[in-house]
Amino acid sequence: MTEETVDCFNCGRANPEWAQVCRSCGVSLRHGEARVVPTGRYPTDRDSLLSMGAVIATIFGALLIGLFISSLNPTDPAVAASPTPEATATPTEAPSLEPSASESIAPTPEPTPTLPGTVVFGTELDGNRQVVSAVETFTPGMVFAHSISSTEPFGAGTIGEQVVRLNEDGSDGEEIVAAAGNQLGVDPAGTTAGFVAGDAASFVRDWGPGVYEMRIFVGDTLIARGQFRLAEG
Repeated sequence: MTEETVDCFNCGRANPEWAQVCRSCGVSLRHGEARVVPTGRYPTDRDSLLSMGAVIATIFGALLIGLFISSLNPTDPAVAASPTPEATATPTEAPSLEPSASESIAPTPEPTPTLPGTVVFGTELDGNRQVVSAVETFTPGMVFAHSISSTEPFGAGTIGEQVVRLNEDGSDGEEIVAAAGNQLGVDPAGTTAGFVAGDAASFVRDWGPGVYEMRIFVGDTLIARGQFRLAEG
């Protein structure tokens, strides 16, 4: 038995005779009416327009429902979460290199100026009036002699000799045992001179054992200095 069909007047699709709407386009079937073929590009019949309007209304209603639901969301996507501020490290102050008021600054010792001359001690002079063999310590019975050399001419006919007693560690004791008034004759144009004082016993007796420094002056200008020691033997 062949099932009877009814053609959709809108799209022409065959549908079962009992169908109320077209299975293809959804338009209500008109039983007993012939199919109406659209003459234009779009359907213009009443049922097609109603069907299309229903579809559009359904879509528009879905959009309205979606907007309503989104408005109920408490989170506003347009507002960005405020970033958590990061702690800023406080720069550590570098230690000051400046001394505090309570700290005392030791003065920088000034270097001893280089003198133009030298003094050498010994027991014998050569033909140029210079010490043959240097000696540091003199005892009674030894000849005390010394010679002076300068990089510049003496520029005067006499030089002064001053002897100062030092501390045992070699520091200046400032005890003058022989004043610079002891003047010795020299060649003003010369740069060397030598003298023999005699037996060191008289120095040991008068000044005593210890460390001494002889300073050579031309006028008031110090030109040379040298150290020696006296011992009782």
